Amino acid sequence: MLSNLKEIIPGSEHWPHFVRNRSERFEARFSLVEVQQSPSVFFDGMAGSRMPIAVSHGEGLAEFANAQALAGAETSGTIALRYVDGHGQIATQYPQNPNGSPNGLTGICTTDGRVTIMMPHPERVFRTVANSWHPDGWGEDSPWMRMFRNARIKIG
Repeated sequence: MLSNLKEIIPGSEHWPHFVRNRSERFEARFSLVEVQQSPSVFFDGMAGSRMPIAVSHGEGLAEFANAQALAGAETSGTIALRYVDGHGQIATQYPQNPNGSPNGLTGICTTDGRVTIMMPHPERVFRTVANSWHPDGWGEDSPWMRMFRNARIKIG
């Protein structure tokens, strides 16, 4: 929904619209994402983290108006999350990139980092018990909990 309101959200001029997945199906799975360096308040201090995340959407394909719009997003520094494969390479193929977005893009923020849009669902896997597998060292909270703690710190 927020991607369709970009005209009224300052700093979102590079945002795509999220449209129907390239597979033409609702995708529900675990995928691997890597947090990118961006101004997103959610992902402060998390750049480079690779974590499993729940995907559950039918409209997650990031659609840009043209190649110049995609290039603008890439150079803006606002891409917050990308799908990656098991080797940490940007996922461009299905099923590692479940929606088919260009360059594995799956999360982008405003230039000031106050608003972030994404199609995977970290709120579904912030506890380790919600993951199908996790390393023993995770304890009760998955690494996604940091995203929510970052937001709490930012709003005071």
